[in-house]
This record gives sequence, C-alpha cells and structure tokens, in this order.
Amino acid sequence: MRIAYYTDQIYLHGGIEKVLAQKLNYLALNTDYEVYLITTEQKGKNHCYHITDNIKHHDLGVNYIRSKSYFSLSNLEKVPKHIYRLRKKLKEINPDVLIVCNYAFDFYFIPFICRGVKTVKEFHSSRYYYAKGLPNTSLFNKKIHQINNWVETKYNHLVLLNEDERKYYHSDNLVVIPNAIAQNPKKEIIKRKNIIIAAGRIATVKQFDHLIKSWALIAKKYPTWEVHIYGEGDKTISKSLAVLIMSLNVPNIYLKGVTNILETKMHEASLYALTSATECFPMVLLEALNCGLPIISYDCPHGPRNIITNNKDGILITHNNITAFAKELSKLIDNTPLRDKMRKNGLKNISHFNEENIMPKWLQLFKNK
Repeated sequence: MRIAYYTDQIYLHGGIEKVLAQKLNYLALNTDYEVYLITTEQKGKNHCYHITDNIKHHDLGVNYIRSKSYFSLSNLEKVPKHIYRLRKKLKEINPDVLIVCNYAFDFYFIPFICRGVKTVKEFHSSRYYYAKGLPNTSLFNKKIHQINNWVETKYNHLVLLNEDERKYYHSDNLVVIPNAIAQNPKKEIIKRKNIIIAAGRIATVKQFDHLIKSWALIAKKYPTWEVHIYGEGDKTISKSLAVLIMSLNVPNIYLKGVTNILETKMHEASLYALTSATECFPMVLLEALNCGLPIISYDCPHGPRNIITNNKDGILITHNNITAFAKELSKLIDNTPLRDKMRKNGLKNISHFNEENIMPKWLQLFKNK
C-alpha cells in the first residue's frame, strides 16, 4: 500500500508538524507501506523534526504568499500551477490513500482531482469559536460555511481529534482518532527544578498573556520559582508579551524562544501550564504527561479535558479565569506530595495514547472503504 501525507511545510516547529513526523516515522518503520510526504512550500529548508530516510519527500514549490489571504489575486494566480503539479505528482506516486494535514485553499479542490485515491482530511483545531460566531456572521461567510460542509462530504473520511468536535460537522464520514505519543518515559536522572513551563507558537489563541497575568498575582510569594515560555511565531505578539512583563513588573518569567530540546526542558521542570483560548487535542499536553509533569490548564474547548484527568494528573481551571489559575498554581507549588502523585498518575494514564493503541486505528482506516 502507498500512503501519501500532504501539507504545506514541515520546517516550522508546531503541533501539526510534530504529529506528522511521528506518524510518518511509525508507518515507515513498522509497516511495509511505501510512505510519501508531499509539501507545497518547503522552500528547501530542513525538516524541523526528524524524519526517517525511508520517507520520500516531494515539494511542489507552489509557495503561496502566507501574509495574504489565499483568496487574494496573487495567491489565486498560483492555483492552476498548484493543481497541475499536484495531479502530476499523484499520477507519479499513484497512492492508495492521501491524508491532508493542513487547512488551506487546496482543501477545496483536492477531493475533485484525486479520483481513485482515498482522501482523508485531518482537523487539528477546534471549531468551537467558529461555530459560536456563525449565527452572527455575514451572508457571504455563511455561504462559505455551506460550501465547506459540502466539500467535506467529498472526502472519504474526516478525522477529528476528540468526540466533542463531532457536533460542529454535518457529514456522515467522521472518524475520531486522537493524537498518539511514542511513549518513552525517562528515569529522573536530572533533579527537577522549580520551573513552570509552557510551550506553543506565539499566537493570540495561546493566550500567554493570561499566564503572565496569573503569575504576576503570586510571583512574589515564590522567589525561587520561574516560568519559562517556549515558542516562536508572531513577532508583534512576542513584543507585546515582553512589554506586559515589564509593565506588570513580573519577576522570574522568561520568553525563551524556540527550542529543539523541549523534552529535555520538560524533564527539568516541575509543572506544565496551559492558558489557551482553544485547543483541539494539544500534543504538548501528551508530551508533558510523558515527561512526568503535572498539568494546570484552562478547561478550554475542547482538548485538555480529553487528555487530563482532573485532580488526578492535572487540574482543569474554569476557562479564562486568571485568578483561579493563580490560586491552583499556588496550590501545586506548595504541595510537593501532590505533584509527585500527579506525576505518577500521568505516566500511567498516558498509556491510553501510546502509538500501540492509536496507530492501529489509522491502519484500519486506510483499509476501510
């Protein structure tokens, strides 16, 4: 069987890229499938995560202008070239299954140019806010939503990350498969430090400003503790976060930028914090549990509640309640035995999401009609 994964790029650090690399490696090393990766704008850059040499990577070189809308004239002009190159590459590879990982303009035409190929669309973000705002949106956007619903029915399967997302879709081709993790917990050779860690792309949806404001409420009480925020992204947001730290005069909180050794940083920390506006099934929480980190997280729609067992391996906080977040964070800092208990529970509970339990679901999906 020939399996092709399709996305825009795999040189930027992010959850989708990390999950994709993991799936590619698993299939290449644990099955007899021929595994391909097709990108539209790799731009000759190296993969941000390790991908085994067994993977055959083809870049189409479409290179959309990401600072503009996909519907802008300069990007629409690239569509014919995109369709031609993709069709040519698919004819060359002749895959049995094409899995579309990202969400871009090509979402609309892929099912119609892949005749004879099983098409699978993965969704990695929650539709909560989109669905919530739809009744008050413009007539044009409602029409686009109707078109989206129709196009989605043309894919053989739509893969969602959790059951809570089902209600936002209007198709009968839905399958729920959560993210998996290659479970490899390390013995705690390095002594845990008094560090609270957070990671993700620097974007509005991650609400790192909430973490800064929450830490500001309790930081002076814990002078030996630090908060480390890892990630890259919007430079304007990064600057505003730095300004917020200075304006609130918050001690011991640092914007650390991107890192290639996040797992090592997690093993050195004592807590993981998440204050996102929305998360569908955050890979970073699986990684945190796998590194023995108790988690304190907003109960945002809809991912954390599908990973964290509240008061067992982490604490779920009422969404966007900065004061409550600070209170529970303080509770965990003060209670070392509770952190140790949560750490052990997390290492046990994470087994539900290991590759041996999750990847067979993908293998079965590939075989299904």
